[in-house]
Amino acid sequence: MKYLIGGLGLLLFLVIAWLASSNKEQVKLRPIIIMIVLQFILGYILLVTSVGQFIISGIANGFERLLDYAAEGIQFVFGGLMNPGESPFFMNVLLPIVFISALIGILQHWRILPFIVKYIGFALSKINGMGKLESYNAVASAILGQSEVFISLKKQLHLLPKHRMYTLCASAMSTVSMSIVGAYMTLINPAYVVTAIVLNLFGGFIIASIINPYQVTEEEDLIVVEEEERQSFFEMLGEYIMDGFKVAVVVAAMLLGFVALIAMINGIFNAVLGISFQDLLGYIFAPFAFLMGVPWNEAVYSGSIMATKLVSNEFVAMQILSEGAESLSARSEAIVSVFLVSFANFSSIGIISGAVKGLNEEKGNMVARFGLKLLFGATLVSFLTATIVGLIY
Repeated sequence: MKYLIGGLGLLLFLVIAWLASSNKEQVKLRPIIIMIVLQFILGYILLVTSVGQFIISGIANGFERLLDYAAEGIQFVFGGLMNPGESPFFMNVLLPIVFISALIGILQHWRILPFIVKYIGFALSKINGMGKLESYNAVASAILGQSEVFISLKKQLHLLPKHRMYTLCASAMSTVSMSIVGAYMTLINPAYVVTAIVLNLFGGFIIASIINPYQVTEEEDLIVVEEEERQSFFEMLGEYIMDGFKVAVVVAAMLLGFVALIAMINGIFNAVLGISFQDLLGYIFAPFAFLMGVPWNEAVYSGSIMATKLVSNEFVAMQILSEGAESLSARSEAIVSVFLVSFANFSSIGIISGAVKGLNEEKGNMVARFGLKLLFGATLVSFLTATIVGLIY
């Protein structure tokens, strides 16, 4: 029965994408089928096989070691503020972003990450039937982040038409930055984080190639990566450390505001309607959760977590999931966890359009105009990835 429901869900999400397509006749089936098959193969390897467990264990242990190293710095600076037996979210989950951001800066400075991004992007372009620029951007977004990635394409922004800008922005919203992957792993199972990152990479191409199909000529497909003025090692290191701290503080501020607002809205809805706002959203999202493979008796709770991610952000939703994971079966937890690992939420529209506008005002305004369609596509990517995990698990 799970295969029937999951298969119907998978088909429905693809049909929804097709109905929203800007050019239905130009949708290419062959690369879409290839990428869906690859998603199933990679998902199965990562979640079911001993090889996948070994890979995920290695990645999780690596991030655990990095978080331990980060804890040394946090303890040195904030040790006197931490009470024994307590686990402050800002200290243990957000501040390690500073250390991981510094490591990303070092790998960028030594030209290791640009090399990896270039050749993985080139290989992906042979699979997805899209341009090399789109493939480069998808890989770069997963490392640099949804706003920072556009800095590396600053020289090309003014040349890009609307349809290509949509795909670039959709990739940025569907992936997550490597600097916060460690933070996710403290809240949900690392296996689901790694699986979502890999599957979302292909899912972004699948949905974008259905919603927004187009052909790219060889002349249009030149990658001109913006080269920043060469800094000394310690200038670069200081800049990335400060950038990591800014990210941690911004995420903390967003969490503070959203958690407080959701608590207030829940209180108002409870007083007026006798039902919380999150429970109400849960009923709206429950059918989608069911089609992704969540049993109906768990669908409302799962739907409320998914909706919370959409209207606030993934950290708020992951925190709720981690506190109530015992309410879900292992399979439902896997499906919901994978759904949460992306930047697909309303605040990301402002983040991405603002980042592009800071580099090119005309293109930033263009992104803002198709912002809701961008969120629609990125959310479909999360539905697609989570459904595939539900069929595998």
